[in-house]
Amino acid sequence: MLNARQHFPGLSDKVFLDAACVSLAPKPAADAIRKFLDLALLCPLDSSTHHHIFMDEMRAAARPAAARLINASQEEIALVESTTHGLSLAANAIPLEPGDRVLLSDLEFLQVAVPWVQKKQDGIEIDVVPNHNGEVRVEDIAAHLTPRTKVVAISTVQWTNGYRCDLAALSKLCRDRGIWLVVDAIQQLGAFPIDVQQTPVDILACGGHKWLNAPFGCGFLYINRGALPRLHAPLAGYLSVEDPPGGWGEYFQTPSITPVKDYKFVSAARRYEGGGTANYPGAVGLAASLNLIHELGQQNIADHISALTEQLLAGLDKLPVTVVTPRARENRSGIVTFSVGSAEQNVKLMQALQEKRILVSVRYTSQVGGVRVSCHFYNSSDDIEKLLAAVKAVL
Repeated sequence: MLNARQHFPGLSDKVFLDAACVSLAPKPAADAIRKFLDLALLCPLDSSTHHHIFMDEMRAAARPAAARLINASQEEIALVESTTHGLSLAANAIPLEPGDRVLLSDLEFLQVAVPWVQKKQDGIEIDVVPNHNGEVRVEDIAAHLTPRTKVVAISTVQWTNGYRCDLAALSKLCRDRGIWLVVDAIQQLGAFPIDVQQTPVDILACGGHKWLNAPFGCGFLYINRGALPRLHAPLAGYLSVEDPPGGWGEYFQTPSITPVKDYKFVSAARRYEGGGTANYPGAVGLAASLNLIHELGQQNIADHISALTEQLLAGLDKLPVTVVTPRARENRSGIVTFSVGSAEQNVKLMQALQEKRILVSVRYTSQVGGVRVSCHFYNSSDDIEKLLAAVKAVL
């Protein structure tokens, strides 16, 4: 998408094909953060109280932008530090009892598992579904369910090979069985859309630093409004309290206020934020990056990425490599993984490409992986041809 490349000056000296690791920031995000930092530097408002409130409003703009991304309500969005932060909140919020079971795939990034592994000390058990030739199939998940299975936690796109699960089928399975569905969407959102109205999930976490192009330590957590009353709310900060009449500025000037009282907390998803002074620059950058995605159009982005992956796969088929990514179009994402042999050989190829200023990664889990290529909306057909020519030359 030529109109997208102009926003990414980081592309001028390299072929960047590694959004699945950490993406480049676009100029609108950097400009928005710079504007925020100028505000922080100068405090141009008439009082520091108004200054603080204005910064709160700038941060809050990321919530509706994130809600629009997945067709949710902004009351269902909390701003969090990362996918890790969001998944950890989810694990602590879902009510479980000793003997309850959580189902995971063996292809997952470790953070999908880590919060539940920690829960084993509370008597929570984990079942692992083996992948099927790099696929995480809904029928395999269904076969591993037990009467005590309470949670299925899954990445919509697997990080090593780019396999995109059948989220609609998994959503129906979990709804029919009354099982919590917790989704890590960091390797999908920004590349391929998810509509939580059409495909309901209970909780979805997505960091901003990969396909959303906002590598500033801010992402979002979606909590289905129907799930909110059934969750254990986290420890609250003062901004988790419902705004007092007249706002916080007026409240803090009231002599009669006292700290120890019965507080009424917000019922929206932002109850799961820290409730204090947060990562303002990160949220400002996230909002700007999300607005760029909205400007380009999510379906336009998905179509462009699909064309790039088709081109890449066709080119790889002409080379002495093994394509690791499953081929079915409905299960593809922006990630294409291939292998030239052993892990050591793949690392050597990656390093040779890096010397040519072509950035890719090598990633593995459960023996699935290889050279991972990320095709994002700012990439071009020429980027793919340069990669293919470089791989051919190295081999």
